[in-house]
Amino acid sequence: MTDTHLLAGRFGALTQLSPKALRLYADQGLLVPDRIDPATGYRYYAISQAATARLIARLRRLGLPVARIARLLALDEMTRAAELRAWLAAQADRLAEQNELVDAIVRQSADGDAGLAGAVRVRDVPAAKLAYLQTHVDIDGLEPFAQHADSALRDALARAGLAADGPLMLHFHEAVGHDGAGRIEAAIAYAGHLEPSGELSLRLRPAGREAYLPAPAALQTYPQVLRLYDAIERWLEGQAGSCCAGSPYEIHPGTGGARFDVAYPIAP
Repeated sequence: MTDTHLLAGRFGALTQLSPKALRLYADQGLLVPDRIDPATGYRYYAISQAATARLIARLRRLGLPVARIARLLALDEMTRAAELRAWLAAQADRLAEQNELVDAIVRQSADGDAGLAGAVRVRDVPAAKLAYLQTHVDIDGLEPFAQHADSALRDALARAGLAADGPLMLHFHEAVGHDGAGRIEAAIAYAGHLEPSGELSLRLRPAGREAYLPAPAALQTYPQVLRLYDAIERWLEGQAGSCCAGSPYEIHPGTGGARFDVAYPIAP
């Protein structure tokens, strides 16, 4: 030990880092000893490295992986603070999603949202030609894709001289969440002749029926909107002879002034 350097053991005691942690951070390049005695192999850390060591320890207590800590250490203080605030906001969003998913499991195990399930209605859906775009998105990419698809589909219909004022339908063929991307389709019904081109595809929707719920204001954002899907699925479980006939979808705008409806195609 000198006035400016400490042996690894003393440095670890000063910074509350174990010998194992110091070795790991040295191997990863996060906190490399300032010098190593060539004769003894003793590792010496500069006292000035203590602040970095304490920062690393606190970042690890947040559960951040070593690779991300390395990126944070390379940033200036203001940028690092902004990155950490953004990470914390994402963690809060994730916790809110987990809370809602736990609530959904509890509702599924108990009586569920009886009020919402009782509000489910059924309506006929006419056969129609659909112009659509498909992609894979996570929950953060959902709204940007919906906005892009709405504009692109209406522009394509307008260029073909067709009416472009129908509702936008978002078909969820796979689960979409924070943890991973799912396949989603944005579609608008049209009448007339249209050729597929580029990312624009066409398909025929057969006539059928749908069970639907207009989205109340309090349930229009993720993950709260999952309650509407759960309610329709619960309603379907109580309908003898009826079952889900395809992927669920949202219809923008919805009925009765709602921002959107959640709907399931049903058979028969």
